[in-house]
Amino acid sequence: MDLKASLLAAPGPQQRRAIAKAITLLESTRADHRARADELLTELLPHTGKSFRLGISGVPGVGKSTFIEALGLALIGQGHRVAVLAIDPSSSVSGGSILGDKTRMEQLSIHPQAYIRPSPSSGTLGGVAAKTREAMLVCEAAGYDLVIVETVGVGQSETAVAGMTDMFVLLQLPNAGDDLQAIKKGVMELADLVVINKADIDRDAATRAQAQITSALRILGQHGRPDHAQHDATLWHAQVLQLSALKAQGIDAFWQAVTRFRGLQEGSGRLAARRRQQALAWMWERIESGLRQAFRQHPQVKSLLPQITRDVEHGRLAASTAARQLLQVMRPGH
Repeated sequence: MDLKASLLAAPGPQQRRAIAKAITLLESTRADHRARADELLTELLPHTGKSFRLGISGVPGVGKSTFIEALGLALIGQGHRVAVLAIDPSSSVSGGSILGDKTRMEQLSIHPQAYIRPSPSSGTLGGVAAKTREAMLVCEAAGYDLVIVETVGVGQSETAVAGMTDMFVLLQLPNAGDDLQAIKKGVMELADLVVINKADIDRDAATRAQAQITSALRILGQHGRPDHAQHDATLWHAQVLQLSALKAQGIDAFWQAVTRFRGLQEGSGRLAARRRQQALAWMWERIESGLRQAFRQHPQVKSLLPQITRDVEHGRLAASTAARQLLQVMRPGH
């Protein structure tokens, strides 16, 4: 049975192996593998798009893995199939990753209705791996109706997950700081739902954090998004919830909020529009990545780059001039 047929087959060990093989193929940088991966994605595309894509982010230690496991197990109990794409940070020194998310989700990782795939960020900005979008399509084609993307953490450069999912959830700690800490503008503006995890440790602190973040969202003008106008009752307004993932408290309320969000987005057509915009953004991202790769592999660029790099480092050549000279050699007819 070929890879596509195995992916579209009934759930089981064979399908799980096919998912793993497909994602490994997608992550490969070999030219022949990329050609096969593109062909596979094209064949799978008609079978994708039926899941709900949920992005989860939060600072290290906020309990993302515990939360995802509690949520996944609860939803599997309701008949869902859950795929988790967990992104681990790659070392800027060695390039390696621990990829330990499966060990932190012991029960979920062995459940037959769940699939967990840790991937290294490999230096990709945005807190996601370069092939996360493609891996998401593979999981959708395999019949997982909820795909969760867990990012490496929160920072100004780690918000790309909001650009590839249907809903972006930000996890916060109850006692992480004052009002200024609550207003992480770059991330807060993107969050569709903010969750105060570990609320059972200090209920008062969790309540204060909830009030602070709610106020912060108002200050930011409901994300600053034009589609969050106050007069339209069909629009979603960001909410702040408390829960304890460790004790599985508040998971039902969280999923009810997600369900309401999905209903509003689908009913208004915004979900479909968001996905169309994401698909175009993905295309341009791949074009830019391909152009960078082609630039570095260009024979004349490779021959000129060492000397020009040294000239820039030693102040003999302006960086802007160096860039123009290198780009010029790629022009046709040069």
